[in-house]
Amino acid sequence: MAKTPLTVAGAEMLRAELHRLKTIERPSIIASIAEARSHGDLSENAEYDAAKERQSFVEGRIAEVESKLGNAQIIDPALLETDGRCVFGAFVELQETSGTSNQTVTYQIVGDDEADIKKAKISISSPIARALIGKYAGDVVQVQTPGGVREYEVIDVRYQ
Repeated sequence: MAKTPLTVAGAEMLRAELHRLKTIERPSIIASIAEARSHGDLSENAEYDAAKERQSFVEGRIAEVESKLGNAQIIDPALLETDGRCVFGAFVELQETSGTSNQTVTYQIVGDDEADIKKAKISISSPIARALIGKYAGDVVQVQTPGGVREYEVIDVRYQ
């Protein structure tokens, strides 16, 4: 199976979720199932059914997170020989040169599971990230977006 890139922060986030699921959620569900069983007939027990359904969801999520961590390639851009290039995990400051906005934005290029546009984290598989990989400050990139082609100038590349 192919390795999935993750930032150090993304890996820590998944580890924290896994820890929470195993130490808080799982014991809570076991207690809920025991409580529901004590109420008698399980065939018409809605509490029991809900607890079993929740258990199934949590166990599935535990398996999913363990798989993601097992297949993860944790990348710290600060440890790479990048020479100022845009790489996975880098923070890239861009200025839109097409259109009238000329706005400046900063994105971090992260793995698919970490992507969150509200936190300015874009997926490595997104069109803009693919266009940025390997570029240097001062380079201009064109990105095909649903709204048409946009042009950005790379202002700065940082690794934190």
